[in-house]
Amino acid sequence: MTIRFGTDGWRAVIAETFTFENVRLVSQAVASYLLDVAEPGIQPEIVIGFDTRFLSDRFAAEVARVMAANGITAYLARADAPTPAISYNIVHKKAAGGVMITASHNPPRYNGFKVKAAYGGSAPKYQTQAIAQKLYSLHEPHGMNLMDYKLAEDRGLIRKFDPAWPYYEHLTTNLVNMDIISNGELKVVADAMYGAGRGVFREVLSRTRTKIHELHSDLNPGFGGIHPEPLGKNLKELITTVQNENAHLGLATDGDADRIGAVDERGNFVDPHTIMALSVRYLVEKRKMSGAIAKTISSTLLLNRMAKKYGLALHETPVGFDGIAELMLNDDVLLGGEESGGISIKGHIPEGDGILMGLLLLEIVAEAGAPLTELIADLQATFGPTVYQRSDIHLKNPVSKEDMTKRLVDKAPAELAGERVVKVDSYDGVKYHLADDSWLLIRPSGTEPLLRVYAEAGSEEAVKAMLQKGRELAGV
Repeated sequence: MTIRFGTDGWRAVIAETFTFENVRLVSQAVASYLLDVAEPGIQPEIVIGFDTRFLSDRFAAEVARVMAANGITAYLARADAPTPAISYNIVHKKAAGGVMITASHNPPRYNGFKVKAAYGGSAPKYQTQAIAQKLYSLHEPHGMNLMDYKLAEDRGLIRKFDPAWPYYEHLTTNLVNMDIISNGELKVVADAMYGAGRGVFREVLSRTRTKIHELHSDLNPGFGGIHPEPLGKNLKELITTVQNENAHLGLATDGDADRIGAVDERGNFVDPHTIMALSVRYLVEKRKMSGAIAKTISSTLLLNRMAKKYGLALHETPVGFDGIAELMLNDDVLLGGEESGGISIKGHIPEGDGILMGLLLLEIVAEAGAPLTELIADLQATFGPTVYQRSDIHLKNPVSKEDMTKRLVDKAPAELAGERVVKVDSYDGVKYHLADDSWLLIRPSGTEPLLRVYAEAGSEEAVKAMLQKGRELAGV
């Protein structure tokens, strides 16, 4: 069996491993699991969505056919939609779970099968492990059910629905102040990167005085040759458009709109670290909210300093949103987020949401009545200075993550870039904490010959020195 579940489901190359046959098999495994855990006498329901990738709508329809054949009512999105919209509708409909056909920010040759729990976030590890066990016991064609699509519709087992409006109502009623945004009369460029966030900012903001210019909002399964991940290197047209149109800011969402990136009025890329820090400051100082900060091990030290100033608890987790989600479910978390741009806030589902965070950033800028560059400068003046950089190193051969971790811990240096090493963490790669709050993280991949080296410090020179030292310590 070539299907392997990761922390957020299964991803593979279309037509190689991601085939209709395999999608049906995974769907049957999910259906069998949902039936196993359902309360006696209650037939579970499931919410199914898809992104803009090649055949995503067809794959989603096959998921629905399998669910219907198992007696599970499938609410199937009428059109491509953001992952957080599908996830919210799981909660809104009180469904047993959900499936999102998407490979998120991966290149267009990939597709994926995200499994969502009843609380609207990614299924926890124990659920995906149970689904995997079901999957590995299946052998096509035995043990799998499939119902004719039209028959399933006639029997009410497949129900088309629009996930947008319940989701929009939740965002604009409970999480974002639309009056503040409207009064700001902002000019915004929204780059959907040809993904499932296309048209969403325009629709949500249609009744405000915000002027929206959309980029890459047409349906293009090849993503126009761009990589649908909101990083500065992938947002050249957004940067140029913001500058040319004198916009207040630009927003970018990834392939399934669960990640956010931004551009300030001068065309500078605003990374998720900064968006998280701006959001925490706003939620605490302007909205007078409280709660813990949950961040991944590779996220900015600005959040550590904010937690200390505001008297907030701080939780640090391994890379990936699953750890953040668990904390949001079990603790009073104000904001949870990761370096890659998956961020959520108190009152929302435990799911990264690029749409929500884009709207919140508009509210922050509108309320301040000041350029985004000034807000960031003041943030750095108050809690910085910080400079962050990540280096991805492709290796000739895979390395043992366990062996490298042990070696990096055993050979931990006494100091880095002139600062004393005060703590070493090894629960996800090896992270060296320095006396001035700066840090160096070395994370070998467990699945491919790739080494990621991260550093954050008070100057660009210190960051460069730390990254170089990281390569030396790793022996690459």
